Amino acid sequence: MLNKRKGYRIERKVRQFFEKNGWKVIRAGASLGEADLICFKKGKCVLLQIKSTKREKFYYYEYIGQELEGFPFYLVVDFGYGKTRIMRPIRIVEPKDGQDLNDFMKDLNF
Repeated sequence: MLNKRKGYRIERKVRQFFEKNGWKVIRAGASLGEADLICFKKGKCVLLQIKSTKREKFYYYEYIGQELEGFPFYLVVDFGYGKTRIMRPIRIVEPKDGQDLNDFMKDLNF
């Protein structure tokens, strides 16, 4: 139950971050599909799978595609202590992989 609560907190944190940057966000967690968050802005859509860990590496065994139903699909991993990374899905994720959320948001640039 503690893991579920922590996962929800991380989803909420990422959701609020996207909303503060002008995105509309729908939570689709609880095993409703591969994406936990569906984010829309100016006719664009990105799908996010949210994970968290306290370990040095995170092993990801779920959906690994770059797109889902034609929309960009990203993996967000929170390593704790403000170290949240976003990337296209890969099997083994380390804190150096992907981008910081702020940098990612700048790169989306729309």
